[in-house]
Amino acid sequence: MSVPAKHKEGARKHYKCAILTISTSKYWNKEKGEKDISDLSGEIAKELVTKNGHEVVYYDVLPDKENKIYEGITRALNTDADFIITSGGTGLTKSDVTIEVVSKLRNKEMPGFGELFRLKSYEEIGTAAVLSRAIAGVINQKAIFCLPGSPDAVRLALKEIIMPEIAHIMKHVGE
Repeated sequence: MSVPAKHKEGARKHYKCAILTISTSKYWNKEKGEKDISDLSGEIAKELVTKNGHEVVYYDVLPDKENKIYEGITRALNTDADFIITSGGTGLTKSDVTIEVVSKLRNKEMPGFGELFRLKSYEEIGTAAVLSRAIAGVINQKAIFCLPGSPDAVRLALKEIIMPEIAHIMKHVGE
């Protein structure tokens, strides 16, 4: 048995996920009652989570405001989701505050996630990968992954890092 397989031994195969898109423009489209808010990143996240045998139990779109992000994450934590994926608000502009909010809430940091995400991003987009502040960690025994808002970034993180390791991550989060 390989080391990775051994570490995943005994882990559940099915987990519940909350997905939060952080985008002021998409939030206002949702608030105006538009049926199609054009949340491609959220759709990709939902598709990849369910395609890998997990269930999306909560989804919301939030504006780039610290208090709204805090409230949204708190709501997601109060669901039966095992892990949370956020997309958006990880850049360098004044309105990118997702990382600041999550960093205040996080009990444990998972620095390897951000490092690996930036390495894999570098392979696709070159040195622009340094602009990403993607992070992951644990809040109240739930894993949280904060991804950039681009559809390609969400796809990369879920396909190449999160979905292959989620059972292993959740096994340890629950211990």
